[in-house]
Amino acid sequence: MNTAQGAESAPAGSVGVFNAEGRGRIVFACDHASNFLPEGYGTLGLGNDDLSRHIAWDPGAFPVARAMSAALDAPLVAAGTSRLVIDCNRPLDAPDLIPAISETTRIPGNAAVSAAEKARRIAESHAPFHNAIDALIERRLNAGVETWVVSVHSFTPVYKGRHRPWKIGIIHDDDARIAQPLIRSLQRQPGLTVGVNEPYSPADRVYYTLERHARARGLPCAMIEIRNDEIAADAAQRKWADVLTAILSDLEPEEAKGSRSSASVQSIPSAS
Repeated sequence: MNTAQGAESAPAGSVGVFNAEGRGRIVFACDHASNFLPEGYGTLGLGNDDLSRHIAWDPGAFPVARAMSAALDAPLVAAGTSRLVIDCNRPLDAPDLIPAISETTRIPGNAAVSAAEKARRIAESHAPFHNAIDALIERRLNAGVETWVVSVHSFTPVYKGRHRPWKIGIIHDDDARIAQPLIRSLQRQPGLTVGVNEPYSPADRVYYTLERHARARGLPCAMIEIRNDEIAADAAQRKWADVLTAILSDLEPEEAKGSRSSASVQSIPSAS
């Protein structure tokens, strides 16, 4: 069994809900918060080095999301199981829901997953994560609380030999109500390379959580992807959380009259 690294690196259990009663307008989701492998999975045939890589989780994403949750009085729902067991940001019929190969690495423990085993993983990890988001959003909407949904991820600087120049990417589909003012605010930062639907886009099947919980309800949403070498250290995680918090706290959806998204924000930290 692999234990997630760092005290702030993962929630306990299959799903963690933080600041559930927060009255801020954003609900944060962190689909790949942990590299934890529950009892019975061993290491899925991988070494510790592989289990520390991006193939197992999104390093740094959860501490950034947790800090933003606290600063904005915003609820956060975080998956507590490694994406190697099951990817909570994929539909149940996705070919990479339980990846036999991640990037270029074969996952021996996922080579021949039976229908019964797939169902067990869904019930233990995928369903609790999404049920928690559903319950949280429905409770807020029933109480008349304004609700946006923002998912927080990190990405590897090099993917299959290709260097990725973006320090941060904002992912969106045709609903760009949050994404466009967020992108504009980030692009005003000197020297910051911002990916627009880079390094991923919804066409890459990475938008499932937002499609299911926000788009299906007509709620504004966006996906934040931070390059993981930018948030490898505690101080850098806090700085990026401060930067994004400053923008999000004053950001209005695209159609809002008199958008205040030009608010001053703190400087983007350099990678450590």
